[in-house]
Amino acid sequence: MPWEKSFSEDVVLEKAMQVFWSKGFDSASMANLIKETGINRGSLYNAFGGKQALFVKTLLKYDSENRKTTLAKLEALDEPCRAICEFFDGIVANTVADTERKGCFLFNTVLACGSHSAEVNAIVANGLREIEGFFRRCIEVGQVRGDIRKDIDAESKAKAMVALALAIRVLGRGAYTEAALKTIAAEAKQLIN
Repeated sequence: MPWEKSFSEDVVLEKAMQVFWSKGFDSASMANLIKETGINRGSLYNAFGGKQALFVKTLLKYDSENRKTTLAKLEALDEPCRAICEFFDGIVANTVADTERKGCFLFNTVLACGSHSAEVNAIVANGLREIEGFFRRCIEVGQVRGDIRKDIDAESKAKAMVALALAIRVLGRGAYTEAALKTIAAEAKQLIN
C-alpha cells in the first residue's frame, strides 16, 4: 500500500520554517523539527526529502510570502520615492515588533552563506538581486518622472540600500535601539535626495 500523508504540508512547512528561522540551519536538529512539526522522522523524509530539502522549501516559502509579497505591494504604489520610504519604515517597524529577535529569515541565511549549499546560496542571491532590482527600478522611474535627481547612480544606490536594509534587520536583533534603526532608515532614504 502506498504511503499516504496524514498532515498538511503547508502547516508542516510553516512550523519547520519557524524552527529554521529561530535556530538557523546548523543548529536546528532533526529532533527539533520532529518535535515542532509533530510528524515522525520517516514522514518528514518521505514528504520533504530530509533536512536540507526541508530547509530549501521553508526558505522558498518565506521568500514568497514575505519578500516577494512586500515588494509587489510597494511597486504597485507606482510612487517610487514613497515605495522606498515605506520599505524602510516597514523594515524598521518589523524589526521593532520582532520581540523574539529572530530577524529576517532571508537575511539571516545571508549571514551563513559560507555553510550553505549552492542551491540555498542561489535562492539568497536571487532574493538580494530582486530587492536591489526593486530599489534600482524605483530610482530609475523616479528619475524619469523628475522626482529623483538624474545624477544619482541607480545601481550603486540600490546596492547601498540593500546593505542598509540588511544592517537594520541584523542590528535590530539586539545591538541597536529603535532610534538607531530609524537613523539608518533615514540615511537610506537620503540616498535618493
